[in-house]
Amino acid sequence: MIKMKKIAYLIPLALFACGNENPTEETTGAIDSANVEVEVVEEIVEQTGYNIGDIATDFSLINVDNKTVSMADYNEAKGFIITFTCNHCPFSIANEDRLIALNAKYAPLGYPVIAINPNDPELAPDDSFELMKVRAKEKGFNFPYLLDEGQHIFPQYGATKTPHMYVLEKTDAGNRVAYIGAIDNNAKEADQVTEKYVEDAVDALLRGEQPAVTETVAIGCSIKS
Repeated sequence: MIKMKKIAYLIPLALFACGNENPTEETTGAIDSANVEVEVVEEIVEQTGYNIGDIATDFSLINVDNKTVSMADYNEAKGFIITFTCNHCPFSIANEDRLIALNAKYAPLGYPVIAINPNDPELAPDDSFELMKVRAKEKGFNFPYLLDEGQHIFPQYGATKTPHMYVLEKTDAGNRVAYIGAIDNNAKEADQVTEKYVEDAVDALLRGEQPAVTETVAIGCSIKS
């Protein structure tokens, strides 16, 4: 459980804007009152999903090659780069080449990429299993692309976005969560990246160290469930 407090304050002539998951669409609304008082509220919010240091439960999910994949299949792995992603989200699409590059670089070093589509295909038809197969072939995915059928796995991890990244370190106790968040610090433009959070985390683990940055905010589309 984590405790959160909201503090009372005044906002003069506030203007708020909210955007949907499509970065090209935006809606805005204005508050015209001179001052808006926000009431002091104290509430208890239950935290869900994994924290840094937790042991991640294994899974057995169907891959686009119609075979099931679990972390237990990787006997020689030192850990894993898990990503919750999908076909249709523009942020996920922007990450695809980065995921391919991550797997090419780190799978031989013991940290393979495993991609999981958490979306309900009834709510997101573009993310159906058949279209996952098409996308994986079109892009030449060099990593498993799994369907979270029944949507049992993403809530265990606490994933809320596509994409949402998790770096796991294999230990005697199990696969320990070492990093959670974004792949890097530019969700849309790979050539503008200046901080590679996932790479930095894996490099630290390969040196026998813990990542300097363990959590960042995942930027992407909401999971459809």
